[in-house]
Amino acid sequence: MDEQRILTDHVLRMTDTLLQAGVKEAVISPGSRSTPLAYAFAASDKMQTYMQVDERSAAYFALGLAKASGRPVVLLCTSGTAASNYHPAITEAFYARIPLIVLTADRPHELRGVGAPQAIDQLNMYGKHVKFSVDLPIAEDNEELDWFLERHVNRAVSVALTKPMGPIHLNIPLREPLLIDFDRKSKASTFVERIHGEIELTAIQKQSLSALFSEAESGLVIAGELPVGFDKDAFWNFAKRLQWPVLCDPLSNLRSEVPEDCRTLCIAHYDAILKSDLFKSNAAPDTVIRFGAQPVSKPLSLFLKKCRPEVFIAVDESPEFRDSLGVVTHHLQCSPESVYDVPEQQEASSYREQWSSAEQLAETETLKYQGSAGDEGVIVKTLFDMLPDGSDVISGSSMPIRDVDTFFCKTEKDITIFSNRGTNGIDGVVSTAFGVEATRKRPTYLLIGDLSFLHDVNGLIVSRFHKTNLTIVILNNDGGGIFSYLPQASVENHFEELFGTPTGLTFGHIGAMYDAQYAAVHTVEEFQAELQKEKTKDVRIIEVFTNRPVNVKAHRAYWAEVVKGLEGNE
Repeated sequence: MDEQRILTDHVLRMTDTLLQAGVKEAVISPGSRSTPLAYAFAASDKMQTYMQVDERSAAYFALGLAKASGRPVVLLCTSGTAASNYHPAITEAFYARIPLIVLTADRPHELRGVGAPQAIDQLNMYGKHVKFSVDLPIAEDNEELDWFLERHVNRAVSVALTKPMGPIHLNIPLREPLLIDFDRKSKASTFVERIHGEIELTAIQKQSLSALFSEAESGLVIAGELPVGFDKDAFWNFAKRLQWPVLCDPLSNLRSEVPEDCRTLCIAHYDAILKSDLFKSNAAPDTVIRFGAQPVSKPLSLFLKKCRPEVFIAVDESPEFRDSLGVVTHHLQCSPESVYDVPEQQEASSYREQWSSAEQLAETETLKYQGSAGDEGVIVKTLFDMLPDGSDVISGSSMPIRDVDTFFCKTEKDITIFSNRGTNGIDGVVSTAFGVEATRKRPTYLLIGDLSFLHDVNGLIVSRFHKTNLTIVILNNDGGGIFSYLPQASVENHFEELFGTPTGLTFGHIGAMYDAQYAAVHTVEEFQAELQKEKTKDVRIIEVFTNRPVNVKAHRAYWAEVVKGLEGNE
């Protein structure tokens, strides 16, 4: 049939162009209108395909794949509200700068706006949350259209990979019949190569930056979330020449595999340290350079906003640099690597020693922390103490990432931390964790709260289609734990109803439903025992029952000990 030949050539050309542009993985949700592309992807021996029947979870799974690999990942769904369910993950990908290639199948133009089933307006449906959006033409026997398709798909992937990276959207109208010819071979592409460059500083710009470094009397390096696979050795060589304290957000992944000669530079406990008013008054920096996004820590944000350093340098490849505090004075639109060779060797200062001493004290308090029954902090600390070398941790975006920030100490082990902090949402975290594990193929641990787990229970469906090695630690405090630290907690009226939101749910039946290895624990000792047991199934769920009031009390007692030690030493 001529229609089948034309459709087959169209989707094979699109598939080959995506592969040539660097796409290696596609996450597919089943549906009729997307059939030709789903067949083309599945039939390719170069495209790794994953199935997830829930589109919302599929999008977060793809986000996890792309986050962990740094490569573009395709999302494919049928027309209608299936595409609408991609929007939350696309929004996260936009703000987290993750290259998702979103393909939404659509009705042909004659079936739009006329009441056809499963036909909605899909043009520009993701608005400003994608970097590029286009409605592709319908398949036809036209050589010029073939050339256009090759270059337009390449152009779209190039936009996704241009820093700051982000999602793009290709809307693809497809006319019935939707079956392709599996015996037909694709035609050779006429597009040859796409070469990416990096933004580098000029010699004069490097001289100006070097002058800012040398003039600083109290300089501070802040490392926010950094991409997986960045050159840690080059970063630490930069830090050693500069001799400034480096405040390392857990998502910078600079707290793991810390070189011995950089341990005193690496500051991991600044969140607790900056709860001391006396320390803050004596530790205001005059110069700051920040790599990556603003860190998780709220005390750090408040500290920087109040002291407003005279020079605040943000290294950010985007012209829309991130500055939620309104403190940046110098924006370097360049790659971090172009900054690493700038500073001349400097001497260690008393300012650096001030931070190093505070870090040592806070680290000592953290290492001896024992918490109490019902406390989540001691569970998180125990998890990191027992993690095997070569592990990945995906953290929930609410209270879990804050406990990771507090209790993840410097380590010689190879531990990589991930979290969806583009928009800080609690949805899609289970799916993201499965995506990270599928890319990295390392022992993977998901640290998540009960409400966030409930938001993405459907993410477990992917474990029925693909092998995995995921341990899920659910901190079940029966509600939204982070609100207990906020001003809302001081108003008893309606707090539980509006913010605590207890559900009374536990997850043993969910574990059984997905044939997971499940355990319910209430104490640190029980948690340690479960972690030491052999993992016998693809998915292991350890549900840890905690207590919100006890958790808050234990955390505040820990912070008070750190502050007492710091102010006693001043």
